[in-house]
Amino acid sequence: MPTPRIIVLTAPSGAGKTTIARRVLGIMSQMRFSVSATTRDPRPNETDGVDYHFVTREAFEQFIEQDALIEFEQVYDGLYYGTLRSEVNAATPEKPVLLDIDVKGAQNVKEHFGDDALVIFVKPPSLDALAERLTGRGTESNEALQERLNRARMEISLADDFDVVVVNDVLEHAVDETLGHIRRFLAGSHHQV
Repeated sequence: MPTPRIIVLTAPSGAGKTTIARRVLGIMSQMRFSVSATTRDPRPNETDGVDYHFVTREAFEQFIEQDALIEFEQVYDGLYYGTLRSEVNAATPEKPVLLDIDVKGAQNVKEHFGDDALVIFVKPPSLDALAERLTGRGTESNEALQERLNRARMEISLADDFDVVVVNDVLEHAVDETLGHIRRFLAGSHHQV
């Protein structure tokens, strides 16, 4: 019998999954956020242990050797991102965990946890809208932006592999739709999602 306890939000970079995740966590106080580990440098508004566990490449590679990660990937510019087992193992239907991870990682979590996990793909309304959002961040060089958009095309082509697709055109609607899917899943009726 599945134990619905793991919620995964996945999307191409810039599609709004982190914004939706923050809104969901603000509304569903029983849910805990799984803080991913990464070797990238923190952005100005990010806090270690809250937004990410910022670690050295050596520390991350030790996590890999110790099998301490449920999923990990080496992404842009040789940077690692991953989900620590310790962040997910304590999850229960009453105290579920929310993961905000990339598409490849979400596939790995679904493979590992099956029906215990609900994977929601957050889709941008269009690639143009995604390009605007990424450009608006002001954190990408043109080359990095192009790399992210090429990756986004590939990731969007995988959207139907996940349990649910939510289009983030109007943020409030996307948040409401996401909350509905999560509540049904945690209530045990996720097979109708």
